[in-house]
Amino acid sequence: MGCGRIAKRHAEQVVKHGFLTAVCDIIPAKADELAAMYNAKAYYSIGDMLAAEKDLDVVSICTPNGLHAPHSIQALEAGCNVLCEKPLCISVADGIRMITAAEKAGKKLFVVKQNRYNPPVAFLKDLISSGKLGQLYSFQVNCFWNRPAAYYTDWKGKKDLDGGTLFTQFSHFIDLLYWLLGDVSAVKTLSKNFAHTNIEFEDTGVVLFEMQNGAIGSLNYTVNSFNKNMEGSITVFAEHGTVKVGGQYLNELEYCNVAGIDKPDLPQGNPANGYGFYQGSMSNHDKVYENLIAALQNDDHEFVSAEDGLKTVEIIEKIYKSTVPSAP
Repeated sequence: MGCGRIAKRHAEQVVKHGFLTAVCDIIPAKADELAAMYNAKAYYSIGDMLAAEKDLDVVSICTPNGLHAPHSIQALEAGCNVLCEKPLCISVADGIRMITAAEKAGKKLFVVKQNRYNPPVAFLKDLISSGKLGQLYSFQVNCFWNRPAAYYTDWKGKKDLDGGTLFTQFSHFIDLLYWLLGDVSAVKTLSKNFAHTNIEFEDTGVVLFEMQNGAIGSLNYTVNSFNKNMEGSITVFAEHGTVKVGGQYLNELEYCNVAGIDKPDLPQGNPANGYGFYQGSMSNHDKVYENLIAALQNDDHEFVSAEDGLKTVEIIEKIYKSTVPSAP
């Protein structure tokens, strides 16, 4: 569902693991183009597609953020498992409705969080999970990207369909914050829109966190990095080591000083998603679909569940609710 840029990433992987039977978009030309590339049937209405295609195993939701909830629920109620692009949705209430629909239908609902598969991120996760870092003290997350005014067309930049900069650009970083460090107990936020008169929310923010495990830290984010993306990083300071996963897209192990461990020579990660005049996060949809298939075949296989996706939404909602209005 949805035949925009990210849908092409999904289609490439679907045909490696199964059959791309149908595509759907309310803009006929988009649906026709993607359908022709993979010999699939094009639909222009979700209702029509779900009524006609009776043997679908999985529906991938690639529509605007604000439509993830209704479109996922439609697919679940039609008897399909669902893989939803990030973010799961843009409100906690919608996320609860989605999970309830999945439970009622007896189907699985997953969310795309491909940055978990970046080699340096997986390395940091193992250090934390194994206890090799000891007590976690503090952390710093930096999200310094560029999104020019030309990026914000159609639904992007609209509060009801986009949700905000943390949902569209940086929800992967919030997911990693939760996945690596646990849940948030307290948050304070200051944000402002400096340079984007054509959007309905902030383009820059500073967030302070206290985690339930006692660690404290910050998130600094902006889409005003001049001319191009600069950095996407997370640094963890702990009892037995300091680690920074950085680069533009959490794709480099920039610093590793851990007691008893040499800095590893990690495998090269996938390139970033390219979207013409800007780039997004790492392109790990191959691993997303490998793990999707495994999770459909084995209930015990670890994959990013709707509950994990809802945690990201909960934290972002908490951040936005804690925002202190900035001076005009």
